[in-house]
Amino acid sequence: MIISSRVRTLLVGLRSMLLFTVIVGVAYTGLMTGLGQLVLNHQANGSQLEVNGKVVGSTLIGQSFTDKDGRPLRKYFQPRPSAAGDGGYDATSSGGSNLGPENPDLAKTIKERRRQVAVFNQVDGARVPADALTASSSGLDPHISPEYADIQVARVAKARHLNEAVLRRIVDDNTKGRQLGFLGEAKVNVVTLNAELDRQH
Repeated sequence: MIISSRVRTLLVGLRSMLLFTVIVGVAYTGLMTGLGQLVLNHQANGSQLEVNGKVVGSTLIGQSFTDKDGRPLRKYFQPRPSAAGDGGYDATSSGGSNLGPENPDLAKTIKERRRQVAVFNQVDGARVPADALTASSSGLDPHISPEYADIQVARVAKARHLNEAVLRRIVDDNTKGRQLGFLGEAKVNVVTLNAELDRQH
């Protein structure tokens, strides 16, 4: 009697496991995947970004715009620094530096970044905004502030032989305001902005 009761309990447990595996693991997953492809196809496939029919990235993940030696390219708007992986923007190593504001290494890094950004964009160091100096907590943020985009306009316009007013309109088209009009800050998606420049110019 005790053995059959245990066997019965085991069989009930196995049947329940199989039933819920089919319902939750197969049917529900298939339904959600199908709905995602049908209703939110772009988002379900990683918000991929295409230029001339070729996937060049995702609108949700930042990337570096540098040459093979890691030097920033003058014809591209540069993103904020990234602490994700050795070269930055490595989605498998997402994370920040975790250095506090009083950390001497961070202070030294920020000072050097300010100098580099100012020289590269030929602007006064006082104009360099905070997001040009610090990495995001994920290290994958594709956005910069309108202020950081603004100090890069003259350099990119010169490198691409564009009128600055035309370039500013393209930057404005890739700028999103605060969510619901009051949450967060205005931001520019560097990945979509640079892709738009490559499409048009």
